Amino acid sequence: MPESNRLPRSFFARHTVDVARDLLGARLVRLEEGGKRVSGMIVETEAYRGEDDQGCHCRAGPTERTAVMYGPPGVAYVYFIYGMHWLLNVVTEDEGFPGAVLIRGLEPEEGLDLMGERRDGQLKEHWTDGPAKLCQALRVDGRFNGEDTCSPESALFLERGIDIPERRVHATPRIGLNSVPEPWKSVPWRFAVQE
Repeated sequence: MPESNRLPRSFFARHTVDVARDLLGARLVRLEEGGKRVSGMIVETEAYRGEDDQGCHCRAGPTERTAVMYGPPGVAYVYFIYGMHWLLNVVTEDEGFPGAVLIRGLEPEEGLDLMGERRDGQLKEHWTDGPAKLCQALRVDGRFNGEDTCSPESALFLERGIDIPERRVHATPRIGLNSVPEPWKSVPWRFAVQE
């Protein structure tokens, strides 16, 4: 793919909720050694925005863990959860204001042999239908925390894909925020492609 297909920093330097919606249909790409591409079309995202957002890791202000979220837009924020899973987010907004979009689901496109090996024993439709699963399938882990996805040298990046019409976009509350107070528990900041 030409370099121009990579999403530029200006794409991410916008309101987090807009970026989360507009990432639907984009392609997440992981370059392996030798240039082999492992990728999928983004079909599910969640927005996390600002210190006021009680569902956001930055609700307590900047910490060593969340420093990346206050950095340049387009940088990967990768963290470990439940002592077993990596999750991938992409930083949004202007530098200094914390925001990120969690990549929750992909439709596998390239490198299916590698995805299949990494998700051994799982049906293809379940290889990348969750944020931890897609990180396993694409071999994304803590090494990518702080990676600039907008850099031409990055092995993890996002590309323009297809436009998803509004009639196919389903907006719901974010998943797993059971102890988060309202209104943050119910804001419709999860976006998914529906058939």
